[in-house]
Amino acid sequence: MIDLHHVTKRYHNFTAVDDFNFSASQGEIVGIIGHNGAGKSTTLKMIAGLVAPTSGTVYINGQDIQKHSVALKRQIGYLPEESPLYENMTARQYLLFFSELYAMPRARAQTRIDELLHALNLADADKLTGEFSKGMKRKVAIARALMHDPALLILDEPNSGLDPLTSFFIINFLKTLKRAQKTILLSAHNLFHVEYICDRVAIIKSGKLVVFDTMEAIRAGLGKREFQIVFRAEEPLAYERQDGNYIYRTHEMDALATLLEKISARGWALIDLSVHESALEEIYVKLMTT
Repeated sequence: MIDLHHVTKRYHNFTAVDDFNFSASQGEIVGIIGHNGAGKSTTLKMIAGLVAPTSGTVYINGQDIQKHSVALKRQIGYLPEESPLYENMTARQYLLFFSELYAMPRARAQTRIDELLHALNLADADKLTGEFSKGMKRKVAIARALMHDPALLILDEPNSGLDPLTSFFIINFLKTLKRAQKTILLSAHNLFHVEYICDRVAIIKSGKLVVFDTMEAIRAGLGKREFQIVFRAEEPLAYERQDGNYIYRTHEMDALATLLEKISARGWALIDLSVHESALEEIYVKLMTT
């Protein structure tokens, strides 16, 4: 659905985005992460058609967003990092106002508003948005981005400043949109959320796309895997000991197999076998500091 071909964005002598190539398919959630000023928001704005690339092309369903922006933007729901509401409107009035901008028939708009209010658990729809908590305001902004039922949803820090419970609610809500075959681009500083929900992750450093792959492939190429065996033996052994058990850690599959064979052959008691794989945060810090 989305294809970036050699996309670059320069501001005078500063290159914000440098020769990006990546794609996202229907029903896929792609996370975009990087340090402040890395080029995340600029990338999202170019995909949304709000900023023109200096060079290269952004394709939505095979069409250049800059040449077919009016038609293609009808397929896009965009949520910027800062998204103030009209605080003298109720949530229902606010969404109805935007349905009119989308030229939605009134009856369809009312039905759609009810669907979104229910899905996002917005119970106080007739309360002024200026009286809402930050989490409730963010839910209204997400509902606004979804009013016209877009095929592509672009979210720039949707959970910024929200409490953990509201953040988790929004992340799980995005999973329901994925099941409805929406394509979602997600920029976030909370790397646990990115790892939890995204099919693929793009890591940006100083305007350059340094990694773009699945979490499994990223871990395999940049992370580490550590095996831990906890076992019990009556005889003294040269392994770390804790709470009466022996603990052995290794990165090597052969070493793991050797010890398991020894435990079996000597009749020792295997208490636990676990695997620790690098989290996205560990990999990200490693990339940003090298």
